[in-house]
Amino acid sequence: MEGRRPATPSTFRPLPSTMIRIDHIGIAVKSMADSNGLFRKLLGEAHYKVETVESEKVATSFFHIGESKIELLEASDPESPIAKFIEKRGEGIHHIAFEVSDIRAEIERLEAEGFVPLNREPKRGADNKLVAFLHPKSANGVLVELCQSIPGATTG
Repeated sequence: MEGRRPATPSTFRPLPSTMIRIDHIGIAVKSMADSNGLFRKLLGEAHYKVETVESEKVATSFFHIGESKIELLEASDPESPIAKFIEKRGEGIHHIAFEVSDIRAEIERLEAEGFVPLNREPKRGADNKLVAFLHPKSANGVLVELCQSIPGATTG
């Protein structure tokens, strides 16, 4: 861009982040029943919640692992984003989610830093959260989810 110099370590001043922690890692699976059994064996305890998110055409299952969670995602419709992901890439890590204290401010901050939001307006997701996603092409091929607890709602 004309007239604009790239930031150098001495001039770069990042905008304040509202990120708190890694909330969960989302894993796309073909069979929730099979995968719940697999992750129960892996983590040594059963899932604590199963939930459907109709707007995303997905069933979810959550496991605790320390202060974070594993979210299994099974398509409930062959045209859902998870079904298309599995068709293209197979089962595996789908996204990493970061808990934020102010999702709208974080979307704005990250867009200003050059990330491409897939949705600028947060939507209701699983686990009583507002969610927004960043395009993988702007984050080294990783689908990034931002999530914020909905005030007054209980999460796992």
